[in-house]
Amino acid sequence: MSSSKRVVLLFAGQGAQAVGMGKDLAETFPQAAERFRKADEILGFSLTDAMWEGPQEELTRTSRCQPALYVHGLVCLELLKEKVPGLEVAGAAGLSLGEFTAHAAAGTFDFETGLRLVAKRGQFMEEATDATEGSMAAMIGGEEEAVRGLAEACDVDVANFNAPGQIVISGKKEGIAKALEISKDHGIRIAKELDVAGAYHSRLMQSAQDKLAAELENVALATLSVPVYCNFEARSVSDPADIRRTLEAQVTGSVRWAESMAAFIADGETSFIELGPGGVLAGLMKRIDRSVSVLSIDNVDSLNAAVEALA
Repeated sequence: MSSSKRVVLLFAGQGAQAVGMGKDLAETFPQAAERFRKADEILGFSLTDAMWEGPQEELTRTSRCQPALYVHGLVCLELLKEKVPGLEVAGAAGLSLGEFTAHAAAGTFDFETGLRLVAKRGQFMEEATDATEGSMAAMIGGEEEAVRGLAEACDVDVANFNAPGQIVISGKKEGIAKALEISKDHGIRIAKELDVAGAYHSRLMQSAQDKLAAELENVALATLSVPVYCNFEARSVSDPADIRRTLEAQVTGSVRWAESMAAFIADGETSFIELGPGGVLAGLMKRIDRSVSVLSIDNVDSLNAAVEALA
């Protein structure tokens, strides 16, 4: 097998969703249509209506966009594997919610088990969001220490280390407002509030984390053959107890995305495939390390382009 077929799979996180996602895949490939139909059946509501018809507000709901991104990412992967039989998966990772998709891709749990878990996670996070007054903001062009100092001064948490110079903070609305106000004093070039429903990856999500922990206790997890790099500690996890702990801790903990990507690259991986809408992860990788290649797949055209590039 040629080395060019060795890839690391990356799965999109909340915020990447877009109305219409997956529709052309379902119209073109019967197996994709069947997978989407099955997802609607498992969930007991029409997820595909929210995905394909919108409106955007409905798809953006935490309880909708998390299962939508999970199903879409796995459909893209299934089609890719069918078209590139020699594909060698060297590892997987996903941004926040995408970590669950990565685990399904690696065989930690099957499609249905993962979908049920993700639907619960989305529901629990939506409940936590409704019960708290939270927000998030991106800090662009600031040093990590400076952003940590700012978060501490405003009593908020650091949610995402996405790429060098791109860090997200999360917490109570008044804390985020204060951070936006004094960010320049901490040497941050641009501070921008994000259009999100709540304060993800912060202590305001503790109730969701506790509920998810109880759900994870009842799920049988397989020991992995493919390494999945966890957000919480930016390292490979394979043992079921370790997987449970890191998936749970991730709800209130920081997403250490830049470190996770750097760890894959340090292990010698140079080819990545992003599965999910928007090309967000390919954009982050340009800031992390320009020497590696990232193919993004989210529709029929990008699938065909990726297949050609891997041929």
